[in-house]
Amino acid sequence: MPMPSDFPKFEDIREIIQLARREDLHDDDVTSRLMVAEDAIGVGTLLQKEIGVTCGLPLVEMICRVYDERLRVEPIPGFHLDIIEGRYSDARTLPLVRIRGPLRSLLSAERVVLNFLQHLSGVATQTHRFVRRIAGTTAQIYDTRKTLPGLRILDKYAVRCGGGHNYRIGLYDGLLIKDNHIAAIPLKELTSYLSQAIARSRSESPDRFIEIEVDSLEQLREAMKVEGSYVILLDNMDCPRMQTAVELRDRAGKKGKVLLEASGGVTLETVRPIALTGVDRIAVGAITHSAPALDISMDIEK
Repeated sequence: MPMPSDFPKFEDIREIIQLARREDLHDDDVTSRLMVAEDAIGVGTLLQKEIGVTCGLPLVEMICRVYDERLRVEPIPGFHLDIIEGRYSDARTLPLVRIRGPLRSLLSAERVVLNFLQHLSGVATQTHRFVRRIAGTTAQIYDTRKTLPGLRILDKYAVRCGGGHNYRIGLYDGLLIKDNHIAAIPLKELTSYLSQAIARSRSESPDRFIEIEVDSLEQLREAMKVEGSYVILLDNMDCPRMQTAVELRDRAGKKGKVLLEASGGVTLETVRPIALTGVDRIAVGAITHSAPALDISMDIEK
């Protein structure tokens, strides 16, 4: 099946699929071996049974490849991958794809296939909920590094499927100066300290993502004295202080050069008031670390 152009490559996620197979199968599926004839062929239909965003279908073929190359993934007429992957559906039962091949292998792979699809569709759906809550504002929803170990590249794909945006992938591809990095720096020395650190970063990589975390308006004023374009993270500020931060940024002539990001305990109930303060970005850890799984099942045909 064709895949979305931005779906992770098989080489990048083969190891996590193999790990999932090893921890579940080891070297034997006792039940299938004892209950199913070795030459039995089966067909399994994946069904999404809950309203939400479908995400992760390209993984099905990759998982089948790891389990048994004789397993074949088939589109269902009218429900091709390019139509339903990353799409929101309010259908109570949505057929996704079929898997055809040796029944033992199909049954062995079933749980791993569902675990991935349920989790990724849950992340995409939770992201979609946050994105819908801030519709009509200028803010955008961003993810964080609060992802399940080993699944970050897939979790971030799921965020994009839900209409969100990706923060840096890891510690290696962006500069985020957090409160703990500047805890020992006196306020009067903060601008100089930040300027030097950012200059060193730009000398290494001019296009590197740069963000500065502040937890007070006083720190914000000092951070905005740094030259250039970057993001300032407003850590755990309430809405009145965030609105003041936006006003300070705009009066300083930094709008468009300095983006303001809200972060800290953002929920579906609080995200819209936050967006209405005028911040540019809202970081939401909950879309990855607390997303409930979407109900997806596999029905085996006799």
